[in-house]
Amino acid sequence: MSFDPSTLRYNEAGLIPAIAQEAETGEVLMMAWMNAASIERTLEEGRVVYWSRSRGEFWRKGDTSGHVQELVELRFDCDADCLLLQVRQVGAACHTGRRNCFYRAVRDGDVVEIAAPL
Repeated sequence: MSFDPSTLRYNEAGLIPAIAQEAETGEVLMMAWMNAASIERTLEEGRVVYWSRSRGEFWRKGDTSGHVQELVELRFDCDADCLLLQVRQVGAACHTGRRNCFYRAVRDGDVVEIAAPL
């Protein structure tokens, strides 16, 4: 059975959340948005292509930064309304230069940075 992106459940803007996870370690790297066309491009190219809500255009991870995400496997949840992208991350996943976007934590009621830029 071949995969058809139109079978997924998108929000009213035609987008679906996509969580990127390092395939080797299980580290959660980032969350971004995709639409059916960016999913198709990702599957065709083997590099992750997101949809930038702020710019209103496709965003191939690493084109400007060199921090590429190579797709290992695309998974979707039981409700077909969220994606899990297993990737090989080259360099930083976060635009702040950190390995992942989850570098802040709430500890004892305070926000603390738990990871420095690479």
